[in-house]
Amino acid sequence: MYPGRNFPPRRQNRRENVNESIRAREVRAVFPDGTTEVMPTSAALRKAQELGLDLVLVAPTAVPPVAKAVDFGHYQYEQKKKQHDAKKKQHVVQVKELKFRPNTDDHDYDFKKNHAIRFLQEGNRVKAVVQFRGREIAHADLGKKLLMRFAADLTAYGSVEAQPRLEGRNAHILISPVKAAVKTPGEKPQP
Repeated sequence: MYPGRNFPPRRQNRRENVNESIRAREVRAVFPDGTTEVMPTSAALRKAQELGLDLVLVAPTAVPPVAKAVDFGHYQYEQKKKQHDAKKKQHVVQVKELKFRPNTDDHDYDFKKNHAIRFLQEGNRVKAVVQFRGREIAHADLGKKLLMRFAADLTAYGSVEAQPRLEGRNAHILISPVKAAVKTPGEKPQP
């Protein structure tokens, strides 16, 4: 170490819970032929090395801990693959925002309502916002009526989290999907 430098010493890259790193006195050893027995860690490690495999702790919190005789590289690959598949299957709920004006036409309203229905069926939340510009803010009641109509039209697909709120020059409402209306990715939309 050089004088005057305050770097922590490098930690050796040591694999946790593999072979000699296993700290438990005895383990429940599982071998490739399907046999399972409780034995001292050193004996289980010796038997795994005779088979040309590594002893990997798969359940460290069990009593006694469970160790499996496997090829460690292959074991790591399988674990990463499982994590990747689990991540692929999870659905992240997003908030989709739809913007209106207080005097939005019926056709535009229906168009955006259909978008909101699709978003709710996909399992996302919908935030409907009415933007007021200039003197329109004097008619905030029109915006709130529009949001209440929007929420009433979507009651079959989602539930309102809170009543419409006016913040600055915007009024907004948040709608969450109803579980029965959520469709799976391969399913066709209901008419």
